[in-house]
Amino acid sequence: MNDVLKVNINEYLPLRDVVFNTLRQAILKGELKPGERLMEIQLAQRLGVSRTPIREAIRKLELEGLVTMVPRKGAEVAKITEKSLRDVLEVRKALEELAMEIACDRITEDLIEQLQMALEEFKKAISSKELTAIAEADVNFHDVIYNATGNEKLILILNNLREQMYRYRIEYIKDYSSHLRLIEEHETIIESLKNHDKEKATYTICNHIDNQEMTVINSIKSNE
Repeated sequence: MNDVLKVNINEYLPLRDVVFNTLRQAILKGELKPGERLMEIQLAQRLGVSRTPIREAIRKLELEGLVTMVPRKGAEVAKITEKSLRDVLEVRKALEELAMEIACDRITEDLIEQLQMALEEFKKAISSKELTAIAEADVNFHDVIYNATGNEKLILILNNLREQMYRYRIEYIKDYSSHLRLIEEHETIIESLKNHDKEKATYTICNHIDNQEMTVINSIKSNE
């Protein structure tokens, strides 16, 4: 196990929820690796808590599909599979395509400027080669598009999906050869939104997601 795992105490949340959120983020960000065993005693010692909230957190993470129980071995971080990737991206593609269509109608000059700024931050993150920074900058870019829809229900659903997407986003950006293509795709997205070109906007976002799927599946297969 790495030594980067730290519990973030939140006085407004029960300890079991704090432990759950800490372990969940560690899995999503790759601090706890796919296939890594989750030993209750070791985790309790590292986080400075008893085994009870650790056990409860592992049970909840299993329900979310982030942890699997292996006979005679116990709990381990769920591996990233083609099936889980395709399921998430299938939903993401449909929702983002809808978001792009709506944003084409409703986006303002101010939001276009926000997208340009988000793109510049994304480029800076790419230059830093820090995976977490790149992922966060990518999230922020897409958030501007979601907000441009003005549809609170759609934004809520996309935000809920974002957590499940995070580990796949990290896997994608580990492929440094894809970074230039990501920048170009973001630039095309801005151009199509600025021109209110729905056909180009939806084509670009679908292609954007298809490239992610192909890259991560290749990564999965190479690690088998």
